[in-house]
Amino acid sequence: MKQLLYLEIPTSNITAVQTWLKQRPSEAYVLPSDPPANLIATIDGLRVEWKDAALSLFTWRHQNTTYLKVFQWSDSPLPHQKRFLCELKDALRHQFPYQPPQFPDIDVSEQDIFSALEPYYPLTAKYFRRIPNGEFDLQRVYWWEKRWREEVRSGFASLEGAGSKQPPIVRQAPDIQRPDSSWDIIVVGGALGALSAAMMAQLGYKVALVERINFGRMNREWNISRSELQTLVDVGLLSQSELESVIAREYIDNFNLFFSGNNAPNAKAPVLKTPTVLNIAMDCDRLLQLCGEKLLAAGGAIFERTEFEQAFLEADRITIQARNLETNQGMHLQSRLLIDAMGTTSRIAQQITAGKAFDSVCPTIGGVIKSGFGPGVWDSNYGEPLFTNGDISRGRQPIWEMFPGKGDDLTIYLFHYHQIEPDNPGSLLELYEDFFTCLPEYRRCNVDDLEWRKATFGYIPGRFSRNAADRQPGYDRVLSIGDAAAFNSPLVFTGFGSLVRNLPRVVHLLHTALELDLLTGEDLGGINAYQDNLAATWIFSRGMMARPDSKLQPQWINSTLNTFFGVLTAESSACVDDFIKDRGSWPFMNQTTLQAGWRNPKIPWWIVQAIGFKGLIAWIPTYLAFTFAALMSFLFGGWIPELLQYCQQAIIRHCPRLWLRLLGWSYLLTYGMGNPKSRFCLPSFSSIAEDPQKTPELVS
Repeated sequence: MKQLLYLEIPTSNITAVQTWLKQRPSEAYVLPSDPPANLIATIDGLRVEWKDAALSLFTWRHQNTTYLKVFQWSDSPLPHQKRFLCELKDALRHQFPYQPPQFPDIDVSEQDIFSALEPYYPLTAKYFRRIPNGEFDLQRVYWWEKRWREEVRSGFASLEGAGSKQPPIVRQAPDIQRPDSSWDIIVVGGALGALSAAMMAQLGYKVALVERINFGRMNREWNISRSELQTLVDVGLLSQSELESVIAREYIDNFNLFFSGNNAPNAKAPVLKTPTVLNIAMDCDRLLQLCGEKLLAAGGAIFERTEFEQAFLEADRITIQARNLETNQGMHLQSRLLIDAMGTTSRIAQQITAGKAFDSVCPTIGGVIKSGFGPGVWDSNYGEPLFTNGDISRGRQPIWEMFPGKGDDLTIYLFHYHQIEPDNPGSLLELYEDFFTCLPEYRRCNVDDLEWRKATFGYIPGRFSRNAADRQPGYDRVLSIGDAAAFNSPLVFTGFGSLVRNLPRVVHLLHTALELDLLTGEDLGGINAYQDNLAATWIFSRGMMARPDSKLQPQWINSTLNTFFGVLTAESSACVDDFIKDRGSWPFMNQTTLQAGWRNPKIPWWIVQAIGFKGLIAWIPTYLAFTFAALMSFLFGGWIPELLQYCQQAIIRHCPRLWLRLLGWSYLLTYGMGNPKSRFCLPSFSSIAEDPQKTPELVS
C-alpha cells in the first residue's frame, strides 16, 4: 500500500463529498477506458480497479471538515495515474471551494440572540443557553465580530482612499461650554487598560477609566509565569500579599505537542515540557478588583457601561465624547492624554495607522468549565499551552489550549493564526461552532454533560513590523497600548503578557513624557512594547497561517511546528524558557532556525510557499534590523543605561526631548531585545511637583 494523495476538502458535509466521488461526473477526471475501469463504491469512498491495478479513495470527517486520501493498493500503477490524481484534486477543489463564512445580519428586537443565531450556528446557540450570562456574552460575541468586520472593511477602504467614516479623533474644539470633568489621563478600555490606569494613578496622576461593559467582567482568562508576574510588585502596583491573592493556581508543568500522524519521521517531536511558562492561572476578577480599588483610592474614577464616541484634539488638551449605554446620556471628559486600550475594536488604532492597524489576528474562543469531565481525563497540576489533534481544517490550523483554574475549573481555548482579508477577517461565531463540535475529539467528554462557568473569546491582533520606527502607536495626546498597539508575541503570549513584561519600560517613558509635557505624536510614538527579537519572528507566525488556496499538503504546519519544537526539546530548559517568553537572543534564534532547516530541508520552501517571495523579501529588512539591534545591544546595552543616570539632569536642562529619545533608546537596547536588565526608581508625585526637572532614574 502506498499513499499517493492527502487532501483537505473544506466542507463538513462528508456525505456530499462521498456522493460526488461515487457518481463521478464524466468531466471531472479521466479513467482508463480500454477496458473500462471498474468503480466500486465503499462505505468511506471509492475503489478504482483496472486489470491488476487498484486505487482506494478513503474519506473521513474530523475537526468539522472532510479529508481524503488516495492509496495505491497494487504493485503496478493505474495508467496515467499522475494525471488522474491532478484532475481529481482540481475537480474536488472546484466542486467544494472554500467559502468564507458570511456574517448573519440578525434582528433581536422581536427575538432573543439564541433564536436569531440558531439557524446559522445551532450548537453555539444551544450551549450558550447553558452558560451563565450566556445571553449577554453571545450578544457580545456577535457585537465584537460585527465591529471587527466593520473595522477591517473600513481599514481596507481607507487604504484604497475610499474611507468615509467619521474619524474618531478630530482636530477641533468640542461644541460645549465646559467639560463634565477634567483629568490628567483618560484610559478607554477596562481590561488591560485597568492595569495602566491603576499604575498611573499610583504615581499621582488623576486618571479616569472608561469601560463599555461592567468593570471587572473579563471575556478572557490570563496565564503568566511567576517571574513575570513579580513585575507588578517591582513597579509598586501590587504588594506581595496582593500578588499571591491573584494567583488562582500554579502548575507543576506544561505540555506542548503537535499532531504528527501524517508527518515524515524527521517532522515528529516528543512532548516539549515548559514548567515555568504560562504556569500560573490568574484570578482575573480579583486582579481587576484590586486595580479598580487602587484607581479609586488615588482619586480616579471608573465610568462603566460607557462607550467612547469621539475625541476632540486641541493644542493643550483632548476632550472625549462618551455615552452611558444605560441612560443614553452623553458626557465630555477632558484630559492631557488619552490612552487607547480598546483592543482590536479600536477605531483610534485604525486612524493612527491609516487603516492598517493589524496584519494578522488570532480569533480565540472557548470557555471555563466547572465540571462534567470523567475521572482521569486531566490532572489539574498540568497545563497544555499548545496542542493540535489534526491538520489544516478549512483554510486554518486549529490549535487548542487548556489551563486548570480555581478548584476543578478547566479553561479551554481554540484559536488559529489568520491573515486578515476584507472578505475573510476571521470569525468568532464560526470558530465557536467548531469548538462545540470538536471538543469531544480534543478532550474526551460529552458536551451535554459539561457545566459551564463562563465563555471566553476575543481577537488577538498582530502587526508585521520592519523596525522600531515602522509601528508608531502614538498620535498627538493619544497613545495606544496592549492589543490596540498590536505589539504581541506571535507564538504564545497575548497582550497581557506583553503589557506586564514591558510595564516598567512603558510606565517610565510615559511618566517622563507627561512630566516634561512631551505629548506630540512623535514623542508618544516611542512609548511602546516593541521588541526587535520578536519583530523578526513574524515570518514564523505568517508561516502558521494556512491560506485556503494553498497548494501545500494539510500536514505542513504541524510538520513545521514539530520540527522547531523537536529542536527545542534538545535545548536546555533555560534556553527554552527564554525563547518562549520572548527573550530569545540573536545567536539562539539563528541556531535553532538553522538546526530546524537542517533537520527538515522542506521548511524553507514551505515558508516561501506560505508567505510568497514578496513576503520573504519584505522580511529581510526586519531580520537585518534585528541583527543591527543585537549588535547595538551587545556593544552598549551594558553601560548606556547607567551612563544616562549620571547625565540625565544636564540633558533635561538643555534638551528635554533628547532625554526622552535617549531613554527610549536605552530601553530598546535591553527590553527591546527581550533582556530587561534595567529597572527604574520612580520619584513621588510631590517631589516632581516641587522640581519639574526631576524624572525617574535608571538603575542597574
